[in-house]
Amino acid sequence: MDNGCICKIRDIYRAITHFELQLQRATGLNINEAMLLCLLSDGETRLAGRIADELGLTRSNASKVIASLERHGLILRQTCQEDSRCQLFHIGPRGLEKLERIHCDDLQMPPELRAL
Repeated sequence: MDNGCICKIRDIYRAITHFELQLQRATGLNINEAMLLCLLSDGETRLAGRIADELGLTRSNASKVIASLERHGLILRQTCQEDSRCQLFHIGPRGLEKLERIHCDDLQMPPELRAL
């Protein structure tokens, strides 16, 4: 049985973990928080379920990421006009500022990820 694909995935996972550690040291954000800011930077508002789907996270994990960024004032919540139970999220001014301060040139991209 060829298990080379598993070994390659392991190497990619380790590279992502290394990159996330650099990102967290440089910005104070974990990879999911940074990806959520990036996702919302298009100016579109999104429901929590859609955020989870677009980031490939469980709804529970997405909720934790949303809560963390909201607590720091980086994303904002608004109630849907049609249904007050519905909550939409969008990036706030502080989130845009934080995102602008992330420079990929300052982070070393692991070789395993450069080819992707």
